[in-house]
Amino acid sequence: MEGNRDDLMRNIQGRFPKLSKGQKLIAEFILKHYDRAAFMTASKLGSNVGVSESTVVRFANELGYEGYPELQKSLQDLVKVKLTTVQRLEITKDLVSSENALKGVLKADMENIRATLEKINQKTFDSFVESIFSARNIYIIGLRSSSTLADFFAFYLNLILENVKSLNHGISDIFEQMLKISDEDLIIGIGFPRYSNKTIEVLDFAKERGTKICVITDSLLSPLAARADLSLIAQSNMASFVDSLVAPMSVINALIIAVGLKKKDHVAETFNTLEDIWKRYDIYN
Repeated sequence: MEGNRDDLMRNIQGRFPKLSKGQKLIAEFILKHYDRAAFMTASKLGSNVGVSESTVVRFANELGYEGYPELQKSLQDLVKVKLTTVQRLEITKDLVSSENALKGVLKADMENIRATLEKINQKTFDSFVESIFSARNIYIIGLRSSSTLADFFAFYLNLILENVKSLNHGISDIFEQMLKISDEDLIIGIGFPRYSNKTIEVLDFAKERGTKICVITDSLLSPLAARADLSLIAQSNMASFVDSLVAPMSVINALIIAVGLKKKDHVAETFNTLEDIWKRYDIYN
């Protein structure tokens, strides 16, 4: 199906005269509130406009989709990079309530992990791990909400390897921290909607230097993937104004474990030393 908002809306408008009365109600709602419709189930959308779930499914078929999930994904692809925090808050009201927030969010996170497991490419994952071992230096960049993922990844890789640099805002500018980056190095970019412009600029800078680029992002259509040599895709469809980072965190965990298994003797030695330090300085209870 068409890949941008204008094409999708034009498709709906072009077919509008031939739609049934109930389907026209759906079309009008999507044309006015496509950002909300993108995250509604077929049942919820039907309830909002006063038609049956089956009418919503037939509407999707009428537009040329095999089913409603395919139409919903097209809508989500259009809006997820554009939604403001206020719009995300409005979507949250449609998806979860204070009564079902726990189960609703946990189910959405479970679905993100399930979808990621089905779609992720094992060969790309293996190549990603090999790229980590073949690099002279490893730079990791993830900003805004993705900074948590980047910090976690860098923390554990630093326990296994000795050539990991976390790029972040601090005393020096990020580009100053990359001053000596070259084609012998690897940069790992982490980013999810809404994508940070600074992360994209950093990847462009690295690309100019011939640096290998590996990314963890939500789609091959993301601006990070467009600049990458290798892309690991982790689904992050949001159930609220809070980014869903469960699936990306799981992928990062898998990368850390895979790297650690290849250096298991070194890792064992490192953690034995750390245990002595933790015990000596009473780090843990």
